[in-house]
Amino acid sequence: MGYYVNAEPDVYIYVEDINPTGNKTILFIHGWPGNHNLFEYQYNQLPKQGYRCVGLDIRGFGKSARPWSGYDYDRLSDDVRAVVDSLQLKDFTLGGHSTGGAIAIRYMARHRGHGVCKLALFAAAAPSLIQRPYFPYGLPKQAVLDIIQGTYTDRPSMLRDFGNIIFHNYVTTGISDWIFDLGLEASSWATAAVSNTWLDEEGLFYDLETIQVPTLILHGLDDKVCLYPLALAQKEAIPHAKLVPLESCGHFLFYDQLDRFNEELVRFIEEKA
Repeated sequence: MGYYVNAEPDVYIYVEDINPTGNKTILFIHGWPGNHNLFEYQYNQLPKQGYRCVGLDIRGFGKSARPWSGYDYDRLSDDVRAVVDSLQLKDFTLGGHSTGGAIAIRYMARHRGHGVCKLALFAAAAPSLIQRPYFPYGLPKQAVLDIIQGTYTDRPSMLRDFGNIIFHNYVTTGISDWIFDLGLEASSWATAAVSNTWLDEEGLFYDLETIQVPTLILHGLDDKVCLYPLALAQKEAIPHAKLVPLESCGHFLFYDQLDRFNEELVRFIEEKA
């Protein structure tokens, strides 16, 4: 069931609500440069176990509005709050992949975890996607600058190059082409603007320390986008977080280790706090 939620004047966020009568709710925030469909395997399987799965398209991506501005983590987390309030979500698990994980972390800090009972981070782009003088564990800054430049000059080739590094294990040409198409559905300016956000955002270091709900960190040991040391930094900063390293697994862990991913997520949700 699809909805459009008004986040601010003339900006609407698309939401897919699967099994709205489910016993427990999971709100998924996708990563760059895809949309809510990246969690297809979760939408196909988790409702069978009684879960309600809510997936949103962040602004500029998928079916959501494509404004020129508003691609910083503050505004993106405010869009999530608009979805939470519109659907009146309570006691839900908030899950975010890659950039979506960073947005989820900002939501927890900026909105004090409004409605969230548990947090799940999937290869989250936090506390910093890029290397900094005090945080040498991310990607070289030039790698992100190349992505931005590629977005402006040859976005399809940039997306193909990105698609070549997101999996550790073999996937079919069909899967690869499908994810490529999801990236093309995004607006070019949103694709570049979110990439720029990676360069300037440093507040996530503080945000991690504010999280007070049970937190699961799922991260592939072979991730070439959000390198595994990011997961170690998240585990160190978030009080009582649980880190589950996934072997033989890259950045798109929900496909590289799709069965294990769902098993770990369900186990975490069902654990008593």
